[in-house]
Amino acid sequence: MAGRVGVGPMFLGTYAPKLDEKGRIILPAKFRDELASGLVLTRGQEHCVYVFSQREFESLHEKIRQAPVTSKQARDYLRVFLSGASAEVPDKQNRVTIPTPLRTYAGLDRDLVVIGAGSRAEIWAASAWETYLAEQEAAFANTEEEVIPGLF
Repeated sequence: MAGRVGVGPMFLGTYAPKLDEKGRIILPAKFRDELASGLVLTRGQEHCVYVFSQREFESLHEKIRQAPVTSKQARDYLRVFLSGASAEVPDKQNRVTIPTPLRTYAGLDRDLVVIGAGSRAEIWAASAWETYLAEQEAAFANTEEEVIPGLF
């Protein structure tokens, strides 16, 4: 894509694909180009599944590797994050299999929500996303302090 040299992926929006009986989802059309050559699924925080393009995951892994091995918190995070990771390649129908351990971790059943979260996408159980969003929207609307430095 012209004008995007050196810039990572930009995942935006909210989608509602269904999980099929084989544990697959069809990737949202707007995410397909970025993920066509491969992606990594792993445990996300708040019990969702993170979706990274292969390139973004490699960049993230490089940063994670720089964490001090002497930090117990860094070691713990690294183990949980990477032990749940699964490299996948979409099939010709743009379907991706979500491995059983990740489906279990995130409580995924047929109804899903896939959101764009900037450098990654996230896969949520629809009910979990609705609950999370309801809790967070009020806090978002009432944010008075600078949560992200330099944003507003």
